[in-house]
Amino acid sequence: MRNFEYVRAATVPDAREAATGRPDARFLAGGTTMVDLMKCGVEAPSTLVDITRLPGLDGIEVGTDGVRLGSLARMSDVANDPRIREEFPVLSESLWRGASEQLRNMATIGGNLMQRTRCSYFREPATYSACNKREPGSGCAALEGVNRGHAVLGTSASCIATYPGDFAVALVAFDAQVVVENGGRRGISADDFFLLPGDTPHIEHPVAPTEMILAVEIPASAALRRSHYLKVRDRESYEFATASAAVGLELEDDGSTVRDVRLAMGGIATKPWRARAVEAALTGQRLDEQTVRAACAQVTEGAVDHGRNGFKIELAPRVAARALLNVGGIL
Repeated sequence: MRNFEYVRAATVPDAREAATGRPDARFLAGGTTMVDLMKCGVEAPSTLVDITRLPGLDGIEVGTDGVRLGSLARMSDVANDPRIREEFPVLSESLWRGASEQLRNMATIGGNLMQRTRCSYFREPATYSACNKREPGSGCAALEGVNRGHAVLGTSASCIATYPGDFAVALVAFDAQVVVENGGRRGISADDFFLLPGDTPHIEHPVAPTEMILAVEIPASAALRRSHYLKVRDRESYEFATASAAVGLELEDDGSTVRDVRLAMGGIATKPWRARAVEAALTGQRLDEQTVRAACAQVTEGAVDHGRNGFKIELAPRVAARALLNVGGIL
């Protein structure tokens, strides 16, 4: 780890000013990702701007219009909030199933959105020199390597690294906005916040180095209140998803016809993956097991098997169907 300057900011403008003119400066909140990346040699910032004491960014606000989560709110605080647990279960469940208890007590909502892939070829520069995400133009060792955990959707010839998070899958399913401070304020849809790798996999977010995430806003909906997060992984504790699904459902007054359905997938793509074809296939249809399983077959439409991760193409539709049948009260 190289030497770096440490700056503790007292206000948002102070923090942004400290990062101005230093493109390799990084904001430090919970530190559960940044410090880890510095230790393994992926990140080597010249300046760390500590934003943990900025006032007013740790709020958890629940209103009739939806939820607003400050960027410095802790994962565990949001997951444990009784209003979140009872009224918006997918948000609490996706946070509970991410990381370990110790990490959830440290990690923040903003930092969770900025976490980077767990691809071993990306995180082990001393062993693997080829990684376009870490070193643009160097190649992708995962393409011909051990890629069981890698993505089958949204991949490119430059990168097949899987997006690792859980909470963002729920945000994409329910049309959340990421609020960013850049002198003014702008909102970015969660779906647009995470970029496909294309031929620039090192660019993961549309956020400039001096921009700061202030909050995440999730609009209220009937589907959000009847929601669920299902995560399938190799072991139950502290493991990233092999495949996961964030789902929500609203039925017509007859109790069986789908008025609104939300589905986003994790663990199978290079970004949280909204399954809009499945949503379209189910909307207006009677909710039953046969219809759900037939629609969910479209989850992995266009997926690419890279040799060891092909099992996800069969697994993901089953995970999506199970989550929808669960929230629909059929399983």
